[in-house]
Amino acid sequence: MKRILVIGGSRYFGRTLVTRVRDAGHEVTVLNRGSGSPPPGAGHLVADRDDEERLREVLGPRHFDVVVDQVCYTPHQAAVARRVFAGRTGRYVMTSTMEVYDPATLSAPVPDRVAAPAPVGEESLRPLLRDPAGGARRDADPAYAYAEGKRQAEAVFLHEPPFPYVSVRTAHVLGGGRAEFTGRLAHYVERIGSGSPVDVHEAPYATSFIHHHEIAAFLHWTAEATFTGPVNAASHEAHDVRALCRTVEARLGRRARLRTVPAGAPASPFSFDRPYAMDNGRATALGFRFGRVGDWLPEAVDETARGA
Repeated sequence: MKRILVIGGSRYFGRTLVTRVRDAGHEVTVLNRGSGSPPPGAGHLVADRDDEERLREVLGPRHFDVVVDQVCYTPHQAAVARRVFAGRTGRYVMTSTMEVYDPATLSAPVPDRVAAPAPVGEESLRPLLRDPAGGARRDADPAYAYAEGKRQAEAVFLHEPPFPYVSVRTAHVLGGGRAEFTGRLAHYVERIGSGSPVDVHEAPYATSFIHHHEIAAFLHWTAEATFTGPVNAASHEAHDVRALCRTVEARLGRRARLRTVPAGAPASPFSFDRPYAMDNGRATALGFRFGRVGDWLPEAVDETARGA
């Protein structure tokens, strides 16, 4: 039995993760700001993770075998966690994102279109630490702020790590009906179902997805493993937005009205004019068995339609 702390973990796949860890016989505790109660059988600590003094006070003398950090978005949050959990945990797993690879938020220029870009592997990005003190950087562009915040949070943990550390760069998470609070899949179900136009790029790139149960299983597996460093988490098969629309069309029995947007203009979620679908080869080689997007996406669409 392991003692596992989940920071966040009160909704969507974080809640599923807590349930899985509990059912596996581990002692699991959820730490959040009190915004939601954990599943029955899990411990509960209430603190604002940005408040280092309060966080230390709430944790008291507790030690954990593993910390799974679901809600680390900035280098400041990473720096606080690094200080607080040094000597207090044997393993630290941060839920990161595939957005760290997004060429549009990196300093390098977006590449010219290529017919079949190779999926990106973990080795293609090693975040450079801009501020060793972990100062939070703000930016007017939310997409940039999110991606760079995650990159810099990873960099803080990777800089002379005080504990074995893993960053799980997760693909776009789908499924769960109303539990999928971002509304991105619901966007397609609602618009195609109502006959409203769906804005897409002329030649959209494929992207990576993962089912909400699968990412919970992956995080559970990672918590019990011993490897370290960045790891991509994505189901097999990259789908572009047109393939996603075809699946929704088939489940709803309605034709999608696709409207092509000019280059550089905003489009619907998951329509991308740049490539950064992920290679899941490292996780696969380490022993995790991913499903295929085409196997679980139809049911995810059905769940969303039922909850709409």
